[in-house]
Amino acid sequence: MKDPNKRKIKENTVITVTQGMGALELLIKTFPKMSRTNVKSLLTYGQVTSNYTLVTRHDHKFVAGDVVQINWNKDRTVSAKLKGLKVLFEDMDILVVEKDKGILSVSTGKKDEATAYNTLKLHVKSQHPDNKIFIVHRLDRDTSGVMIFAKTVHAKRLLQTEWTTYIKKRTYIAVVEGVITEDQGTVHSWLTENSQFQVYSSPVDNGGKESTTHFEVRRRGKQFTMVEATLETGRKNQIRIHMKELGFPIVGDKKYGATSNPILRLGLHAQTISFIHPITKEELYFTSKIPPSFLKLVR
Repeated sequence: MKDPNKRKIKENTVITVTQGMGALELLIKTFPKMSRTNVKSLLTYGQVTSNYTLVTRHDHKFVAGDVVQINWNKDRTVSAKLKGLKVLFEDMDILVVEKDKGILSVSTGKKDEATAYNTLKLHVKSQHPDNKIFIVHRLDRDTSGVMIFAKTVHAKRLLQTEWTTYIKKRTYIAVVEGVITEDQGTVHSWLTENSQFQVYSSPVDNGGKESTTHFEVRRRGKQFTMVEATLETGRKNQIRIHMKELGFPIVGDKKYGATSNPILRLGLHAQTISFIHPITKEELYFTSKIPPSFLKLVR
């Protein structure tokens, strides 16, 4: 008797592209009997790869010679569990995602905690049970935006030990309390974490970690200012403590001096990251849209 719960395994479809075209166009031509909705779902659920790189965008451009693979056995229940995370790029070595607010980057020690790391671990293992994921850097729970993960030990070591070599630029968008009159500026200090896990700043070298943040005003409202912050260093809570030091704490950041929380979240978003791929050496750039709630504060 057949087991009704046992899925039928179907061989992957491999397509060699003969002429340049968009991903959706290629799939529709290849599978003419499938509905447009079902064809789109192949991209939505991460079932399409090209030269070992995940393809999810409908307007992704294939060129002649690209090898495209359709994974018919992809576990869509796993893909659906990527709640709060969006895969922006994936290949054999790294994975770039957009994280929503309210999601921890990595566990605090609780078993089966809902974190970006645990979610992505299930994601990569749905592709192959031997696949792994490694944390490279973190975003605070209430900070949204772009993150990089490694899928191999080699990529992890390169990114962690030579971070400043591979990471070319990172920018954050912050909405702060008060109106900053200067158009731009720089904060340079030494940051030290105390026993209560709170970071404090010193203008002179006190044995802490040297830190530099550049900021540029993007918009001004009546009570709040939106700034773009660029990091030279990536210290814990760096932007949060530096904005407090300027006298303009980030909205919703009670830990570092904020007295208001008009958007019910921390007003900090990792907008862009530009870096050199640790294996292919290709320069990659990813960006994430500014949350609408940020824009409402500075109309």
